[in-house]
Amino acid sequence: MTTAVAAPFRFFSLHVVRTRRLSPSLVRVTFAGEDLEYFFSDGRDQSLSLFLPHPGQSEPAVPIELGDGWWQGWRELPDGVRAVMRSYTLRALRGDPAEIDIDFVLHTPAGPASAWASRAAAGDRVVLLGPAVADNRAIRFRPPQDTDLVVLWGDESALPAIASILTSLPAGQRVRAWLEVRDAGNVQELATSADAGITWVVGESSVDALREAPLPPTAHPYVWIAGESGRVKALRRHFVQERGVDRRRVTFVGYWRQGMSEEQLREAE
Repeated sequence: MTTAVAAPFRFFSLHVVRTRRLSPSLVRVTFAGEDLEYFFSDGRDQSLSLFLPHPGQSEPAVPIELGDGWWQGWRELPDGVRAVMRSYTLRALRGDPAEIDIDFVLHTPAGPASAWASRAAAGDRVVLLGPAVADNRAIRFRPPQDTDLVVLWGDESALPAIASILTSLPAGQRVRAWLEVRDAGNVQELATSADAGITWVVGESSVDALREAPLPPTAHPYVWIAGESGRVKALRRHFVQERGVDRRRVTFVGYWRQGMSEEQLREAE
């Protein structure tokens, strides 16, 4: 059994079961492992930390044996040895067999995680830091009980989270979503029981479209926006200052920042 750290989160040693190309720039990787019997999540926009090996390594280098000291130990590993760490959203969790899906956006030029996903094959080993408790702080989508309209915005990096959120919503819940993709081939059918109006914007910014879009009458809206951090912050200001949404009813998550790697983004936080 793998050493647990920082409950309600723990490490999971997993391997690739299969991969499936969803679109020109999205690939779904399915993982399994005995540790998944201890993995619990309520889904929605569940965030995970995935550790990937460098080319030539059989598994990622993560000093799990250090317990709560793993973070410092990981940072002290040499650059070419230290596992690549990236944040992803849980796309699906299944119990029989125990598997999880994670969707990866493929970039050009490819970063280390995108390059790994493009060549991932059955048996490849990874380490994941994920939830051991279903309701945990890495789930950010939390609409108040009185919510009468959910508004979603995201770029391609947020597409897995929005797809999972839509799946989780109850029948009849009013939703308006704006999804921005680079290629028309990335437009997907998204399953939901909600009363959802989904707008896909291809190859251009959807920020202006959302700013100008009328919303249905609402007394208690809830807004969830995620993607490039600069645009996320701009949209938050728009909803709070221009549309008058209570800032406590706006969840905003910067998944990436233009011109910065995830390592640089973590250092800046």
